[in-house]
Amino acid sequence: MKKVLTFAGVFGILGVFGVLRAQSNFSLDWHGFVNPHYYADSRAVVGGREDMMLFYPKPILLDSLGNDINDGWQADMLAITARLNLRITGPDMLGAKTSAYVEGDFTGSTNATIDNLRLRHAYIDMNWEHHRLLAGQYWYAMVVHEIMPMTNPLNMGAPFHCYARQPQVRYEYHLKGFEAVTVAQWQLDNMSQGLLNGVPTSSTQFARHSLVPELNAQLRYRKGGLFVGAAVNAKTIQPVVNTMGMAADGTLHTSLSYSVFGSLKFGGITLKVQTLLNNSLYEGCSMGGYIIYTSVTGDDVMFRDWTFNTVWLDVERNCGHWRPGLFVGYAQKQDEGPVLAIYSTTAVLGRGYDMSYLWRVQPRLTYLTGTGLSFTGEVEYTCAGYDIPVGNLRLSLSMVYSF
Repeated sequence: MKKVLTFAGVFGILGVFGVLRAQSNFSLDWHGFVNPHYYADSRAVVGGREDMMLFYPKPILLDSLGNDINDGWQADMLAITARLNLRITGPDMLGAKTSAYVEGDFTGSTNATIDNLRLRHAYIDMNWEHHRLLAGQYWYAMVVHEIMPMTNPLNMGAPFHCYARQPQVRYEYHLKGFEAVTVAQWQLDNMSQGLLNGVPTSSTQFARHSLVPELNAQLRYRKGGLFVGAAVNAKTIQPVVNTMGMAADGTLHTSLSYSVFGSLKFGGITLKVQTLLNNSLYEGCSMGGYIIYTSVTGDDVMFRDWTFNTVWLDVERNCGHWRPGLFVGYAQKQDEGPVLAIYSTTAVLGRGYDMSYLWRVQPRLTYLTGTGLSFTGEVEYTCAGYDIPVGNLRLSLSMVYSF
């Protein structure tokens, strides 16, 4: 019944927008796609949305007979990434060209709400000659959408490449090919991890109690087919929050991450590359995290990041109707160093802390009919460097009908 009401609401809104379009100076432009996707894995994986968003394979886990229960093929098919978006273009306001954008799909905001309609993007966009102001829900700032990998599955290069959206205010200044970008962003679907009432969990509470938005600054340059840039990201949270009348440690923790990125188009080839010094970018569906230490007296808490150095490359060739491509990614965990003996580990939070490295090789081949319909086949092998390394082979086939 809930899904029937959701779809009724969507089509009701479409009808209202149709009336408004005829009576105002605003123009509406609808687009979207339907994307059935089949995938099979050679072992159990850490992922999201029925593991359609794959991060890495699970470690060896033996049963009483010595068998690895995480080993063995699994397969599934989903169409939850079906998407609908609306671009609203209006008259100039305050000297700026104005527009708004709303987009949704059916992946849900959590694994528990998979197949439900969820908000992807919703923002107001104001453009002056050299300035741009964007406010609303948009790509997480460490997601540089101009260099996003061209892979087809839901992970889009994650966890090597960040993949998330956050409510934010974004300001850009453009001059002679150079771009300066600053972003202040908050959390919604992609949340920090911490101790909430003494229990390790993911919640927006840790960011909300800090009162400090996640901050990002970038410097970029474009000329012809060349695009390059660098970014620094500062995330401040209160890792220990109590909401049940208990005493809480109000200490804040700030994690700094850095990125250098670029893309180049030449002779039908598109090349994209990025390197990350990743300190606790869990919220961006990437690697990294932090450790909570408590003193033996129990009256002092300390936080320390554990980090990954990450690099990835994506290349694709335009061969008419055919698009062969390759994604390669590698992440290396860094040593967090010694801790004073007066502290003990209370919690280890984040993604990938139990491995020393992670790498992936992912070739693909796409066929475009030229009329909005395309087909993609991919082979994705991901190796996780646990104490005993394991690998997962994913085979996937998908169709996209764009409109």
